[in-house]
Amino acid sequence: QVQLVESGGGLVQAGRSLRLSCAASGSIRSVNAMAWYRQAPGKQRELVARITNSGITNYVDSVKGRFTISRDNAKNTVSLQMNSLKPEDTAIYYCNALLSVSYALNNYWGQGTQVTVSS
Repeated sequence: QVQLVESGGGLVQAGRSLRLSCAASGSIRSVNAMAWYRQAPGKQRELVARITNSGITNYVDSVKGRFTISRDNAKNTVSLQMNSLKPEDTAIYYCNALLSVSYALNNYWGQGTQVTVSS
């Protein structure tokens, strides 16, 4: 059984920073890409940032220059450093990992962590 456990959400004022972390555990054979998604009330879930196992990253335009995604391949962890937070960053943030337990790649999700940015 694979689990993704997130931590680091909370309530912050606009302009401040938060760091989200996610650890994948279980009978993992290999981890491909890891990512952070978010879903604001009344909106669809969107990809925030993604990082491949070779370190290639991509970001949604609205967070470029403010958020940084990183990972530790040895520990199967991914982090999201969020700086200069804005009220529109308020959402539930979900960790995502494309990984294999046997030989097939499957998507796994964390339970989500709330990020609230006050103006």
